[in-house]
Amino acid sequence: MVEVKSHEFEGFLAKSARHYRMFVIYGPDRGLVAERASQVAKTTGVDLNDGFALIRLDASDIQSDPGRLIDEVNAFGLFGGEKLIWVRGAANEKQLVDGLAHLASHPPEGSYLLIEAGDLKKGSALRKVAEGERSVACIACYQDDARALNGLIDAELAGANLRITPAARELLLESIGGDRIASRNEIQKLVLYCMKDELIDENHVLEIVGDASAVSTDEVVDAVLSGDPDGFLHAVQKVIASKTAVFLVLQGTMKQVQLLETMRLEMEERQQQASQVMQTHGRGIHFKRKPVIEKALRNWNSSDLARESARLNAAILQSRQNAQLEDNLAIQTLLATTLQSARRNRRG
Repeated sequence: MVEVKSHEFEGFLAKSARHYRMFVIYGPDRGLVAERASQVAKTTGVDLNDGFALIRLDASDIQSDPGRLIDEVNAFGLFGGEKLIWVRGAANEKQLVDGLAHLASHPPEGSYLLIEAGDLKKGSALRKVAEGERSVACIACYQDDARALNGLIDAELAGANLRITPAARELLLESIGGDRIASRNEIQKLVLYCMKDELIDENHVLEIVGDASAVSTDEVVDAVLSGDPDGFLHAVQKVIASKTAVFLVLQGTMKQVQLLETMRLEMEERQQQASQVMQTHGRGIHFKRKPVIEKALRNWNSSDLARESARLNAAILQSRQNAQLEDNLAIQTLLATTLQSARRNRRG
């Protein structure tokens, strides 16, 4: 068993990652999963800008073509050299699990395999295979604790030669966490705001992070889940008019979809109705929103929710890499999810 716990990752990346060719990275913090997958990808030495060396697949690609994973891993590169096959949106698809099991017993020599998955439960098929094979590094990604968040703050501030008061740090810690990408984004936004200052104080945090966290995105999220394109566009215009970052809407939608995935998995595993799982996981949801959530739970299955969450997460990453296209990427992605919801509502 080669299981890398969340707090062991930095040491693994520095000392051991280069000794492996197959990685399964999973956990409830999708932002952290994506970030660590990117870090592992860089250790392979494969040119990530070479479309022939980097093969990106979605779990659905393997589901529809069972032999594709093994074929891609074992195929020779068009121009020689090593390849990286990067699979996103994985859950416990049988074709993917079977493919990984085969490759684990016949490790590739000229390719790397990197699988990004959601919150795999202990004993789930994909995690069971990954943890049971010495040739696969299984990396868990859980929500950042105070130590990890402090390290993230220190790294971002050090890069900008900024300091922060203890009171401001405490306030910032209360405002972030839960998703690595969202946390990093809030810290970077604070750093950008304070570039002309040497010391960040409580007022800075309240003015930037406090305002952002106070914005409610429920109206937009509900329009997305309801499959209401007109309502979505109207709600987004209100967000833009309020000068709120559209990124926050994208982030809020991803978190809601992740919660839906957790709830839907419980429905499927325990054969429960939407109303039953809402009693345990839906306590923090406003009563006016519960009919929208229940309908979404009936119309989506856990696998599709996992893929949608991965797609939203990918859009968040793209928006971070292309700041000028951030709003357009967010709106196009959210509109696509809205149309998906509309189609499911018609079928339901």
